[in-house]
Amino acid sequence: MIAGIRDGLHWFDLHLRGDGTARPQPVALFVTGADRWRAFDRFPPPAQPQRLYLHSAGGLAPGAPGAHAAPTAFVYDPANPTPAVGGALLGGDAGPRDNRGLEARADVICFTTAPLPAPVEIIGAVQLILFVRSSLAHTDFVGRLCDVEPDGRSINRCDGMLRLTPGIGALQADGSLRIELELGPLAHRFRRGHRIRLQVASGAHPRWSRNLGTGEPIATAVQGLVAHQTIYHDADHRSAILLPLVAADGLAMSDAEPETVAPF
Repeated sequence: MIAGIRDGLHWFDLHLRGDGTARPQPVALFVTGADRWRAFDRFPPPAQPQRLYLHSAGGLAPGAPGAHAAPTAFVYDPANPTPAVGGALLGGDAGPRDNRGLEARADVICFTTAPLPAPVEIIGAVQLILFVRSSLAHTDFVGRLCDVEPDGRSINRCDGMLRLTPGIGALQADGSLRIELELGPLAHRFRRGHRIRLQVASGAHPRWSRNLGTGEPIATAVQGLVAHQTIYHDADHRSAILLPLVAADGLAMSDAEPETVAPF
């Protein structure tokens, strides 16, 4: 708190009184997972986009999926809405939380990398591209990025939601939709031996109001419809998450874990 007050006063002195010297790197970010601050000239900093593709059987990898990969299906029931565990909520349950209980639900689909051979640091906006189909014209899709620790704990790091209505998404020749979800900005290091996990669902209640699927105003609607959802991940439907990889800051976390951008 004291550091924040000091930085605030410095900003006021510089921009309101014209007194003081601007920092050579005005952007300061705390990188979770690395547990340290980093300074940059601007945000987002220069990054190397890394595309990880969704695969059948819950895989997540840089290689593109095969031509005949089967899609993944799940059912969303607004009478039993998928909950939010942690994240940008008000209250004591906000922030990073173990999502294993949430991931055990049938309406939460997970795609996970192999254990990382080296640390991966991402700073910037995380984007999710999905090819989907729904039995309803009005429905939601939620994406959540998690850090899976060696002991199995799956810790949420950022998420986002897209509310589908007629006209949203790019209609494909086969009737599926290409949609894009912004999962928010993130500054996080996935340590060596950890895994990167993507959750896909159709709800995160109460962070986002449940979608009843009828198209009626959510605040007053009383009837709900069950949505049958399909996620495509094959050569013609390259669903993927885009991660902004950044170079390391040159300060090793330990002699056994040098900071490099990991080859997946």
